[in-house]
Amino acid sequence: MGKDSFIFDIKVQSTPPYEGALLVAEPFLRENYFNHAVICLVDYTPGHTAMGLVLNKVTHYSLSDLLDNVTDDRDIPVFCGGPMSCDHLYCIHTLGDIVPQARHVTGDLYVGGDFSTIVDYVNSGYPIDGRIRFCMGYSGWEAGQLEGEIKLHVWAVAPIGNSGTLLSDAENKYWHKQVRAMGSPYRGWLYHPQDPKMN
Repeated sequence: MGKDSFIFDIKVQSTPPYEGALLVAEPFLRENYFNHAVICLVDYTPGHTAMGLVLNKVTHYSLSDLLDNVTDDRDIPVFCGGPMSCDHLYCIHTLGDIVPQARHVTGDLYVGGDFSTIVDYVNSGYPIDGRIRFCMGYSGWEAGQLEGEIKLHVWAVAPIGNSGTLLSDAENKYWHKQVRAMGSPYRGWLYHPQDPKMN
């Protein structure tokens, strides 16, 4: 395979989506919310709507900016989970059964639950990095839409390697980390900068 073909032939065999999978944006996707995005698919049933949270796009808000009852003085970042319901705060975490009503996604990864319990956890000074990620908004697809985008190679579907590292790092570094974990078929993706003007 020549160098140009290695860099520009970014299409790989599609894997069907499943709940708990990661959706890793192909490098040429320029839409603002999804440029070099990594999404955790938190709700998916074939033939139905799907929901995910972008994990690596940091907003300019901290948690205490949005919630008056957060008394912890740490600068806890809030991420942009997607373009839908941006006036709602979502939480993906590994706190498990200590959060009532939390919904299991996969492994030790959960979404939502009793928010007052999560705020109490934060205010008690317990670790946040690697344990909890707060997101404004979410990413959603109509029935059949996500499958169509995957067939068009908009997203690569990848497994979650480690839920602790899943909730650490951010931005372009995070995308590169996930692409490297996906192995040699995706190495060509790493040669495409987030800003195409840098080519």
